[in-house]
Amino acid sequence: MDLDNVKPDLVTREFLAVVLAGFGNELLPLTSDYGDEPCPKALLPVANKPLLEYVLVWIEQSGIKDVLLICPSAHRPSIYHHIHSDVSSSSLRIDLQTYDESRNDNTGTCALLRHFSSRISEDFIVVPCDFIPPSNLPLSLLLDKFRIDALSEACLATACFFLSRRSEKSLHFEEWGSLPSIYPIIWEPLTGTLLHIDTSDDQDRNSDEVELKMTLLSAYPRVKLSSSLDDSHVYVCRRSVLDILQEKPHFSSFREEFLPWLCKIQYRKSKQVKYQTDLDPPNPPTSQVLSLSHSSHFVTTRAAANSDSQGVLSASGVLEMDHALSTIRKVGLVVYNREAEAPMRINTLHNFYEMNRRILSGTTYTLPTDPKDRSLIDQRAQISVDSLIGESTQIFERTTIKRSVVGRHCVIGKAVKITGSILLDHCIVEDGTKLDNCILGKSTRVGVKAELTRCITQAGYEVPPGEIVKGEKLEVSDWMASPDTSIKQAQDPFIN
Repeated sequence: MDLDNVKPDLVTREFLAVVLAGFGNELLPLTSDYGDEPCPKALLPVANKPLLEYVLVWIEQSGIKDVLLICPSAHRPSIYHHIHSDVSSSSLRIDLQTYDESRNDNTGTCALLRHFSSRISEDFIVVPCDFIPPSNLPLSLLLDKFRIDALSEACLATACFFLSRRSEKSLHFEEWGSLPSIYPIIWEPLTGTLLHIDTSDDQDRNSDEVELKMTLLSAYPRVKLSSSLDDSHVYVCRRSVLDILQEKPHFSSFREEFLPWLCKIQYRKSKQVKYQTDLDPPNPPTSQVLSLSHSSHFVTTRAAANSDSQGVLSASGVLEMDHALSTIRKVGLVVYNREAEAPMRINTLHNFYEMNRRILSGTTYTLPTDPKDRSLIDQRAQISVDSLIGESTQIFERTTIKRSVVGRHCVIGKAVKITGSILLDHCIVEDGTKLDNCILGKSTRVGVKAELTRCITQAGYEVPPGEIVKGEKLEVSDWMASPDTSIKQAQDPFIN
């Protein structure tokens, strides 16, 4: 047999990555439409690299080849152009699918998975487009956890939580909104089993206590309560999970509704019996009973968990363990607890700002490497080593840039001072302007000698000359512009 000529379609696909790219309402006004042109959250740049690229690279490094990318219909042209452009270096096979909804509809993950279930024929990984993992958290770590649990137990899903790293008080600007709440979880560290997730409904009923069933504590007597772990919203799931979702049409949120419900199957036998057809895999994995019969880890942790229904393991442990294996339904958990290089979801303006600054702290270069791009930067401009300048950006003399990210195709005038700010692509900053801890949406224009502090602008916003604004979200109210003005601006970017 010629192994070099084996057709790819003969190889069984183990996992499909399902990437969800929504509107990004939590990042308004950065994701507000630019006139008739949408600003997809998936393409929002972090350190001049689109969010989607961080996710696709992470998936590709794990060995997965196929991606189902789901986005709103309005975002399809922009995302399609990106994944087929030279900017994206991914070699993944991407199936781009869309759904019709407005920004206010807020379709949940469960509804999307049900709708596209016909395109998912194997075990799958749900990945949000806004997750930025550290280099020492490969996706293969989650996949291996799922594989191991699937061999020894009837694994339903594997989730990933990480130690939350809150923004410094000096960087937490109240004008940008509040930080999302972190709800407690119950888990068993020894076996990496997620047992309970508190939800917003639980907190509304009783915010001071965590309500647990006695059946949980009886089955898992040694558990840990954590209130500082954040959900990555990355889930490795069995294909049969979609069959269960079809029977739960009222579930909308995977994190708030379905995952907490899925955890209960592990210690509620009535649910195991009711959903046995969906829970039992059609092709059970190779039995590991013989190996586990010599494992003190399995005996000590699982014998107690099943003693009330399965009885104590016999000396050989084979028959009793085989029976126990067939009834265990597990939700696995991978906990990343390193605070130094923590993952982050870009689901708030604070996180977007902090992740840019975090990447800057490890930056070893500042200017574009292309000589043509370097020639656009005046030698008398001062740019600190912890700043990042995008390609085709022009910077004039006596301008100072510190701890900032300046996007591609920007024009920065004379004697401009930019500190701790993020400028997306195609921004124009005129002479004498001061920007302090700001985020400028793409194609923002800031007039001569304007001063902005802790401000965020919508794409295409124009700040009048001499304007002084602090702590505001600046959004466009009128998209009408005279043709003459547009022509003059195209000819001279600094014309008033």
